[in-house]
Amino acid sequence: MLANAWLVPLFPLLAFVLLLAFGRQMKEASAYVGIAATLASFIVALLVFFERFAKGAEDYINIDFHWLTLAGHKIMMGYEVTQLNAMMLVIVTFVSMLVNIYSKGYMHGDERFSVFYQYLALFTFSMLGVVLSPNILQLYIFWELVGVCSFLLVGFYYFKPEAKAAAKKAFIVTRIGDVGLFIGIALIFWWFRSFNYSDIFNAVHSGTVEGWKITLVGILVFIGAVGKSGQFPLHTWLPDAMEGPTPVSALIHAATMVAAGVYLVARMYDLYLASPVATDVVAYVGGFTAIFAASIGLTQRDIKRVLAYSTVSQLGYMMLALGAASAAGYVAGTFHLMTHAFFKALLFLGAGSVIHAVHTQDIFEMGGLWKKMRITGAVFLIGCLAIAGIFPFAGFWSKEEILTATLASGRYDLFAAGVIAAFFTAFYMFRLFFLTFTGEDKSGGHAHESPGVMTFPMILLAILAVVAGFINTPWAPVLGSWLTNDFTAFHVEGHEEHGGPIWVTILALAVSLAGIFLAWTMYGKRSASSQGIGGPLYRLSFNKYYIDEIYDTVFVRPLAAIGKFLNLVDIYIIDGLVRVVAAFTRGVGKTGSRVQNGQVQTYGAVAFVGLVLLIAGLTFAGGYFG
Repeated sequence: MLANAWLVPLFPLLAFVLLLAFGRQMKEASAYVGIAATLASFIVALLVFFERFAKGAEDYINIDFHWLTLAGHKIMMGYEVTQLNAMMLVIVTFVSMLVNIYSKGYMHGDERFSVFYQYLALFTFSMLGVVLSPNILQLYIFWELVGVCSFLLVGFYYFKPEAKAAAKKAFIVTRIGDVGLFIGIALIFWWFRSFNYSDIFNAVHSGTVEGWKITLVGILVFIGAVGKSGQFPLHTWLPDAMEGPTPVSALIHAATMVAAGVYLVARMYDLYLASPVATDVVAYVGGFTAIFAASIGLTQRDIKRVLAYSTVSQLGYMMLALGAASAAGYVAGTFHLMTHAFFKALLFLGAGSVIHAVHTQDIFEMGGLWKKMRITGAVFLIGCLAIAGIFPFAGFWSKEEILTATLASGRYDLFAAGVIAAFFTAFYMFRLFFLTFTGEDKSGGHAHESPGVMTFPMILLAILAVVAGFINTPWAPVLGSWLTNDFTAFHVEGHEEHGGPIWVTILALAVSLAGIFLAWTMYGKRSASSQGIGGPLYRLSFNKYYIDEIYDTVFVRPLAAIGKFLNLVDIYIIDGLVRVVAAFTRGVGKTGSRVQNGQVQTYGAVAFVGLVLLIAGLTFAGGYFG
């Protein structure tokens, strides 16, 4: 089945083509095409995963063909199946399938229903293309296609100014990161003479490429990951992307687009291990992003924005783990990528269910929904417990591994940041839960449970949010051993020991419980003001540290002013010169046309005047020189 992995992205592509041709006629039946395509992809992805799991590092699959020749070097395209992307195939197809099912109920009645499913299918195909790519150039092609699909999905409600602005912002900000990635890819071809991962890693291990070049390439590639995965300082697009439909939020912020940056760093991990400077950059940017975004999530009122900043923070956690530059860090980062996909998709779909019922996104206008929405409330609670890292939910195992790997790397400052971020996470998630589901009912009595087509995907995700962590526990590190056993850099005798000091586990659990208790004290018991706690720190967090305002002042307005100035130069100087030449030419033409009017008298007068002028000139010249 490994050789047939190309079928995984094929089904969503076929669905896109079919819906593009016949979607308008199919109307809401388009959902069945999208669901069937992602279901088929998920089944094939599962078969690929199990075969890859059974064979371990044996029978490595890398199928490619000659695409073009550049500077005497063959550029290949194709697909490969590694341990990492076999896992990613399952995650992406599973979450995409559930989002397609959920969207049938959520998007019911939308006049652009079929267009929405077109975009979903193209997005899924693009992300699967990123995952299966055997070289970084092919990855970049699909990487940009993912960005285009994100623009279309975030701006789906194009008639809303906020959605148009959010789509444009997402596209532009991620392009900034993509410029860094593009430069990194160009330098890779210049210095490594290949785009293939295997050739790049062989050059790194053979020592044929200087260390500073490896560092520079690693940082440039990471800049691309910073843009896609919403790391500071390119994180500002991601919360604004909440203007898209909620199923889009679940798809983008769970296992797909935002995970692409983390996947890229993990896929290039051989290169990062050869550069301590590059891994330090990854670790410190990730650690800062984790605590920075979590501190913003403490005060937000919009239910989807709380989850958006939670996503930014959790992605920072993953980068923090990968920056540990070890087998334990690699496993912890990719393990958290998997568990986060399940519980974050669950939380977004749960938020969509709530919004569908109460028609508001302000958590201070919600309350008492537990009695009205039992299923949504129960699965949302499971998601909150998982992301807070409470035993035995999935997030507990992956977050504890991240803290252990960070501690083992000797970065005690980042370990402390990770612990504080864990406290913040538990607090803001249960602040959200208590304000939404407990207290008095503010819905006016019209809130009701979502239909089965929406609750079914949430139940499946809730089950995985409970059990997924057991695939990689300290006493049974199945996923970790499997992920590292074909990894070039870890081909050393004796892998790193799994697990860490027991006090790390106790500390992680204690701070999470403390965060939940504080949230219950302030919001569960309703002892705090309904508008929050107030104060300058609260306002600083609520206004997102004024990062958008700073960018607007430092970058947007000056660049806009420069643009307006250059526009004036273009209109009045460049175009002005062109218009002057054109006017002169027209004037000469009009004058000539008046002379050439067909009247014999005029021609005779002109000839006479010309003769007089000629004689006068010759006389003058003769007299002067004589």
